[in-house]
Amino acid sequence: MDPDIEQACHELLLRLAGRLPDQLLWRFRDWLGEGAMSTLARTLPRSLLKHSIDLDQPEYRLLVAGLVPHGADWHQVSSTLGVDEVTQNGYTFTRSAPDWVNSVDSVSVVVHATLRGRPDVGEVRESWRHDGGAGERGAKRVLLITALAGMPRLTGELQRVLRVLGDEEPSVEVMPPRFDPPGYHQAALANSELVCVGAEGAGNRLAAA
Repeated sequence: MDPDIEQACHELLLRLAGRLPDQLLWRFRDWLGEGAMSTLARTLPRSLLKHSIDLDQPEYRLLVAGLVPHGADWHQVSSTLGVDEVTQNGYTFTRSAPDWVNSVDSVSVVVHATLRGRPDVGEVRESWRHDGGAGERGAKRVLLITALAGMPRLTGELQRVLRVLGDEEPSVEVMPPRFDPPGYHQAALANSELVCVGAEGAGNRLAAA
């Protein structure tokens, strides 16, 4: 796959976090990690329209660059460009895990074992996302990782790990080191805890408070 096309798709899906439903976002990321570009090109524009998710100009350019070469419907793609500003993040984030998470957290243990000292990986952080109406049981783990290469495949790998451990709709945000994070990621990073660092941790730190 053309790395520029792959990166465009990956960045677009990063920017859709918190806007596109989790059950769709993780699946789109899984398809990207597996290289199923024709499937992604057929379904992502249609899902954006179905859920009334408008794209701004930079996001629209990413959609065009990433999916039009793989057969995305041009009419659907062109209809995703919005005239209003992108909706701001509506979630809150906390550093501490909710009470229902066991003191020996198997997910953090496995993520630490998988990514600690790993090549091309920088910092690995964790935050807990809260939806105002869902209560503590609705808190969701969000992994925040910086990586130098292989971001779609790393995302897919970690999603599969989290699904095995019981998270059916995992939130795995793998970002390049020079990524300008949207409000969703800024809020998550500002309320996150360090899990571990990969081999690139010293030079590729996420902008957490």
